[in-house]
Amino acid sequence: MLPLGLFVALALLFWFGLFSGDKSKIPSALIGKPVPAFALEPLEGTGLPGFSSGTLKDQVTLVNVWASWCVPCREEHPQLVELGKDPRIKLYGLNYKDKADNARRFLERFGNPYVAIGADQSGRTGIDWGVYGVPETFVIGRDGTIRYKFIGPIMPDTLKTTLMPEVEKALAK
Repeated sequence: MLPLGLFVALALLFWFGLFSGDKSKIPSALIGKPVPAFALEPLEGTGLPGFSSGTLKDQVTLVNVWASWCVPCREEHPQLVELGKDPRIKLYGLNYKDKADNARRFLERFGNPYVAIGADQSGRTGIDWGVYGVPETFVIGRDGTIRYKFIGPIMPDTLKTTLMPEVEKALAK
């Protein structure tokens, strides 16, 4: 009876753990810390520069991790195009484990909201940033510190209720 009771107790514990809490709010160990040191080459054929950790200082920036093969990236792209029009922030694209030709076609089809695009073909920079899936978007403060991490596609409602309030906080500092 004791082994059966322990098994049932553990099963219930795991069951409630699986279905409790907001899965989109996964904490990041990098919040409040400087962006990891990196330097990304430009995405070939776009005419835009790559970027590095030193680029992400002295202004509020957003770093959007995306790929042409990512279906949710297509869903969020109209919101990124709108964000790219905001003169108060700079939007950088981290193209993750993608082929340059496919990424260029994606941008030609949906528009390019980025001021610079870095190609992370190996995924090493993404690993350093704690990326485990695309899309992800980071809010970076003027001091080069990660202020917020948004996991998943930015949709119109989450742009207004979640991401922009975090951008506004970063702009106020």
